[in-house]
Amino acid sequence: MSPQAPTSTLTLTIDPASAVAPFEQVRTQIADRARDGGLPVGYKLPTVRGLAEDLGLAANTVAKAYRALESDGVIETRGRNGSFIAAAGEAADKEAAAAAENYARRAQRLGLDHRAALAAVEDALRATYGTGA
Repeated sequence: MSPQAPTSTLTLTIDPASAVAPFEQVRTQIADRARDGGLPVGYKLPTVRGLAEDLGLAANTVAKAYRALESDGVIETRGRNGSFIAAAGEAADKEAAAAAENYARRAQRLGLDHRAALAAVEDALRATYGTGA
């Protein structure tokens, strides 16, 4: 059976047989739950050591996931008060807008017209999200 970390709102499952690194499994599951509203803004996450112990992982593994989540704007760490789900939608929207602007400027420098630049984005989105996107 896969280790799980139960709390009233947070349950993570780590698949030790997965090709996906454990820190990435933790990062992805928390990010997905924050994005879909399963973890509300302001929800206090377990401590790094506590979650690591619950999941049977090294504390450094969970710390790496938390650092990545903080870098992505999904969580915020408030010193000794802990880590909390941030208003990730706003951070994600801002980061996506900045990435889009950088892409548009780069495509223009490469000499792509509007149609070719948009086609490249649509191809990338299909490749990332699947053919129906």
